[in-house]
Amino acid sequence: MDNKELAAMIDHTILNADALDKDVKLKCQEALEYRFASVCVNPSFVSLVNKELEGSEVKVCTVIGFPLGETTTETKIFETRNAVKNGADEIDMVINIGAIKSGAWDIVRDDIRAVVEATKGSAIVKVIIETCYLTEEEKVKACQIAKEVGAGFVKTSTGFGTGGATVEDIKLMRETVGPDMGVKASGGVRSKEDALKMIEAGATRIGASSGVAIVTGDKGTSDY
Repeated sequence: MDNKELAAMIDHTILNADALDKDVKLKCQEALEYRFASVCVNPSFVSLVNKELEGSEVKVCTVIGFPLGETTTETKIFETRNAVKNGADEIDMVINIGAIKSGAWDIVRDDIRAVVEATKGSAIVKVIIETCYLTEEEKVKACQIAKEVGAGFVKTSTGFGTGGATVEDIKLMRETVGPDMGVKASGGVRSKEDALKMIEAGATRIGASSGVAIVTGDKGTSDY
């Protein structure tokens, strides 16, 4: 895989709490230069990113219910609608982890479905299942539900949990959702070697703040 193909699979990410407008603008400039798949930001930056990327093929990605997933479904619906209104093309929502651990699968299902429906088909939804907190059985069930209700991707991690993407989890997620649904590896992917391992395991998108380092062969230092 050449660097251009690899770049087209990367969500160039900046989600730290102290990010400034100038930092987000730099990510957008890098995304345009390297032709990353998207720039992924917190919701307050969606309008800025939409403006910076206007006229390009780079998508605007944001996070919903981030990073804990414990906001109410109604809140996630509002966040999603607001993000789409402001120009988001892709929505990375955090699953209700507490509901999973409680076995409340109807709550999990309804929560994801509500976000998918809130986009009205105008944005792709990626469901962050936060694999570090889940058993293998829970990972499988979460992926099955995300696929069932029409999400476009399942995603490993927020980058704010106790662990990030692993090759084993990517393989499990790919086996669970089949060949057609997206699988996103995020959290701890810092080098080209890391990214290629995830892609070989079945990932079709990489979430990383180290996008430039990945495509240039350097090594990033961020946890995301």
